[in-house]
Amino acid sequence: MTTAMTNPAPEASAWSPFGKTAFLVLWTATVVSNVGTWMHDVGAGWLMTELSPSPFVVAMVQAATTAPVFLFALLAGALADLVDRRLLLLVVNVAMGATAAVLAFLVSLDLMTPGLLILFTFLLGTGAAFAAPAWQAIVPKLVERRELSAAIALNSMGINVSRAIGPALAGFLIVAVGLYAPFALNALSFIGIIAALLWWRAPAAAESRMPPEKVGQAIRAGLSYAFNSGPLQATLIRAAGFFIFASCYWAMLPLIARETLDGGPTLYGVLLAAVGAGAVSGALVLPVIKKRLGADGAVAAGALGTAIVLALFALVPTPAIAVLASALGGVCWIAVLSSLHVSAQTALPDWVRARGLSIFLTVFFGAMSGGSLFWGQIASIGGISTALLIASAGAALMVPLTWRAKLNQGMGLDLAPSMHWPEPVVTGDAPSDHGPVMIQVSYQIAAADQPAFHQLMRELARSRRRGGGYGWTLLRDAEQPDRFVESWYEASWAQHLRHHERVSGADRQLQDQIRGLHQGETPPVVSHLLDPAISAGAS
Repeated sequence: MTTAMTNPAPEASAWSPFGKTAFLVLWTATVVSNVGTWMHDVGAGWLMTELSPSPFVVAMVQAATTAPVFLFALLAGALADLVDRRLLLLVVNVAMGATAAVLAFLVSLDLMTPGLLILFTFLLGTGAAFAAPAWQAIVPKLVERRELSAAIALNSMGINVSRAIGPALAGFLIVAVGLYAPFALNALSFIGIIAALLWWRAPAAAESRMPPEKVGQAIRAGLSYAFNSGPLQATLIRAAGFFIFASCYWAMLPLIARETLDGGPTLYGVLLAAVGAGAVSGALVLPVIKKRLGADGAVAAGALGTAIVLALFALVPTPAIAVLASALGGVCWIAVLSSLHVSAQTALPDWVRARGLSIFLTVFFGAMSGGSLFWGQIASIGGISTALLIASAGAALMVPLTWRAKLNQGMGLDLAPSMHWPEPVVTGDAPSDHGPVMIQVSYQIAAADQPAFHQLMRELARSRRRGGGYGWTLLRDAEQPDRFVESWYEASWAQHLRHHERVSGADRQLQDQIRGLHQGETPPVVSHLLDPAISAGAS
C-alpha cells in the first residue's frame, strides 16, 4: 500500500470498554440472550437426533441456523446502514422472542416434527441474520476508537461465556425437566435484550444532506466497496479458508456425543460448555498470543489447532479426550474469530460498516452452512470419522494456501470522512435522481514521474470504485504526452454528491501524493458532465 497511514492511538486495556455504561448494559443483556440461543441450539440438535438420527438431517439443524445469514445478510446490512439501528434491533428481537415462545409451546405438547424444527430454527436464524450487522455496526458507537479491538474481543468472549453456560444448562434441563425447557428459557431470554434496547439511546449521527439510498442501491454500494477494498478482501479470503472446514466440528458434534461417544444430552452439553470455557480462556490470553504471533500468526495457529481437534475426535473417541479437544477447539475458535472480526471492522468506514460486516457474515455463515451440509453428506456416505479427518486435513492445508492474504491492513488507515472535495459547480438544476454523471480530472505529469503516477492511479481507481464510481479509465493525450485524463461514472448526481461525503482521510492522502506529481501551474482540472437531455448548461 502506498497510501500513507496515520499513527493509531494506543490500544486500551482489555477491560476498559466495561467503563462505558451503554456497552456494559448491552453486553450483559446480549450474554443472557445468547445463553438462551445456545440452549436452543443444544435442544434443537438433541431433539433432532430423537426425531431423525440421520447424519444429514441432524446437520440440517446447523444449516438452518446459519443459512439465513448467508441468504439475508446483505439485505440486513443495507437496512442497518439506512434505518435506525436501535429500532431495527427492537423489532427483530421482539419477533424472535415470539417465535421462540411458539416453538417451546409446540415442543411441550409433543407436536414437533423434523420439518417444523428446521422451519423454526430457520426463522430464528433469519432474525439473527437481520440483527447481526446492526449489532456489530453499533459497537464503534459504544466505545472509543482505541477501545474497539478490546470491545470486539469482549463481545467474542461474551458469546463464549454464554456458550459455556447455555449448553451445560440445557443438558441439565433436558434431563431434569424435559426437552421443552431450553426452548422456553430461550424465549424468556429475549426480555433482557429488549429492555436494554428500550433503555439505550444511540448518540446522534451526523446528518447527510442527501436523501437516503434505496435498498438496492445501498447493497450495490456495499458490494462495490468490498470488491475494491484490499483489507476487507484479505479478511474474507482467510475467513472462507477457515470456516468451511471448521464447520465440520459444529455439524458433527451432536453425532459425536450420541454415536461416537455413546453419550446423552448431558455429555453433549458438557462438550459445548468445554468449547465455551476454552474460548473464554483463549480470550484472556489472546492479547499475549497476538503480541507474539500477530493477527496472521494467531489465525494460522488457531486453524492448525482446529485441525488437531478434528483429528482427535476421529482417532481418539473417548469422553475425556473429547472434552479436552473441545476446550482446545474453543481456544482456537476465539483466536481466529476475534482476529478476523477486528480485521473486518478496521477495514470499514462508518458509512458502509454494516454492509461490509454483512458481507463478512455472508462468507462466515455461507461457509458454515454449506460446510455443514457437505460434511453431513460425507458422514452419511463414509462415516463420521472420515468426515472429521478430511476436514482436519483441509483446515491444515488452508494455512499456507491463504497466508499471503494479510490481516489488519486497514488498522492504521484514516477512514473518517475528509470532506476535502470542493462543492461541484453546476449552472442550472441537476436532477439528483438522474444519471449517469461523468467526472473527468486532467493531470500534467513529467515523463520521469509517470511510472510512479501510473502505480498511484491504479490505487486511486479502486478508491473511486469504493465510493460508487464505475467505468474508470485513464487516457493519455496524443498531442500532449505529459497530459493524462482520468474519467469515471457515477450512477446519478445524488450518488456523486454522496461520494463527496464518503471520501476518506486515506483517500485524501493518496490524492495528495498524486497531486504532488502534477506539473501544472493550477491544480488538476475537474469537470462534471451531465446528460444534456436532463440538464443543459451543467459544468
